[in-house]
Amino acid sequence: MSPTTLPAPPEHGHVTFLGAGPGDPGLLTLRAVEALANADVLVAEHEVLDVVRTHARQGVAEVHTDADPSVPGPGTPQLTVVDGASTTAAVPVIRDAAHLVMEAARGGRRVVRAVSGDPGLDTYAAEEMLACASAGVPFEVVPGIATAVGVPAYAGVPLRDAEGADVRFVDARTASDRCWTEVGASDGTVVVSTTLDSVAAAAGELVSAGRKPDTPLTVTVAGTTTRQRTWTATLGTIAQTLKQAKVLPSPDGGRPVIAVVGERSAAAQRDRLAWFESKPLFGWKVLVPRTKEQAASLSDQLRSYGAVPHEVPTIAVEPPRTPQQMERAVKGLVTGRYEWIAFTSVNAVKAVREKFEEYGLDARAFAGIKVAAVGEQTANALIAFGVKPDLVPSGEQSAAGLLEDWPPYDPVFDPIDRVFLPRADIATETLVAGLIELGWEVDDVTAYRTVRASPPPADTREAIKGGGFDAVLFTSSSTVRNLVGIAGKPHNVTVIACIGPATAKTAEEHGLRVDVMAPEPSVHKLAEALADFGMRRRMAALEAGDPVTRPSERRPGARRRRSTT
Repeated sequence: MSPTTLPAPPEHGHVTFLGAGPGDPGLLTLRAVEALANADVLVAEHEVLDVVRTHARQGVAEVHTDADPSVPGPGTPQLTVVDGASTTAAVPVIRDAAHLVMEAARGGRRVVRAVSGDPGLDTYAAEEMLACASAGVPFEVVPGIATAVGVPAYAGVPLRDAEGADVRFVDARTASDRCWTEVGASDGTVVVSTTLDSVAAAAGELVSAGRKPDTPLTVTVAGTTTRQRTWTATLGTIAQTLKQAKVLPSPDGGRPVIAVVGERSAAAQRDRLAWFESKPLFGWKVLVPRTKEQAASLSDQLRSYGAVPHEVPTIAVEPPRTPQQMERAVKGLVTGRYEWIAFTSVNAVKAVREKFEEYGLDARAFAGIKVAAVGEQTANALIAFGVKPDLVPSGEQSAAGLLEDWPPYDPVFDPIDRVFLPRADIATETLVAGLIELGWEVDDVTAYRTVRASPPPADTREAIKGGGFDAVLFTSSSTVRNLVGIAGKPHNVTVIACIGPATAKTAEEHGLRVDVMAPEPSVHKLAEALADFGMRRRMAALEAGDPVTRPSERRPGARRRRSTT
């Protein structure tokens, strides 16, 4: 086919109208994740983009539909290209969202128009779909979990039960007098979408329409996120409840909330059904001072307990200053110089793997070599590389634990007496001395260097020193020294959790009170121990009749809040 007969690119692309759900990214559907992975352009408000961008590919363009407060009038949407560090690529003229979608779809691009909740309940999504239809732009709709349904579920407020009462949904912003009259005359459950400072007015509308003032209701703000808070009251007392909780008056009064009116929202049921807000570390801001790669799985575990992890790298990993020793050792692996190789960290696995890739080698180079690993994460890193460890300590996951299980050198059964030990430049000599005592020769090789990371941003440093964090997890003595060195000492209200006795001793030497220690030296056991601490603290407060507060709320000047249960 000659160049002159090539088909022209499509004038219009494809638009996916996608429901992003109530706020928890975990509530996105599988189809939504698939559409996001293939998108060229994302069109949404900032808060919705925060939910969906995790699943978008590198380099996707973002079109913000939020109005720019610095520009008078309707606002100027900002087009931002995400490429590791977002920068403004263009400032288009003032247009509504439908025009933004049309422009994004030109040239055959795949557009995801994400909205909060479900597209079918969005105020403007139908208009944008009609605009696509009129312009001949193909589109599809990916439903999402409606906010009015998802938020009550996370608040522990069932909307229906075996009695099968009617459920009515009302948007207080657009509800007519007739709507209020109809729901006021009903004895069913009413789910009201409104704002924090308009809840009392909506309650008043229902009372005026016939609902009894003692009808129970719950009010939930920031539903399905770790900022979620729920208050239980009645139609007649909700205004006083929010005032006593010092929630109102507030500059944040315009925040959207979901109010559920009816017997099913009563406090007696929430005591047993509030599964989300009763998580052991719910809302806790937890500092995770590790390298970015190491922090990921730990942060995921903390989120499962309801915490908000904040990763602050305290250690940066760099190549050794003189790579020749490492190069010789890796070549020795291939030529049969070693009987064993021992990995004591994920970073050691990473260093060897990178050197393998540099030489065009893969896991097959480990054939005939016994492999030892300290710790579950190190073993998992090897398995991901295609290498199953032959030896993992049966007891303590440390150099000492590895030596407990390491076999002595036997010239009859071991054809080679040498061990390759790739390690950090600051590693202890315990393992080397122990292996030599067992009769082995050891090539103790610096595979990587650990250096102190750069200081975190000023607001993070202030939060650390000022008590803005509820807990900090220390996974080694070096994380203690480095965090204090780059950011300062954590405030005395912050819960200090340490992975083992040596780390705890270092923390105490720096003037820190150790509140939690892992039962064994594992980052996951450390997170479990912190969750157990949080649950015991929560149960003690409930048994004493005290409000459940986070540690950071105990610091001087902190705003005390009532329990969310």
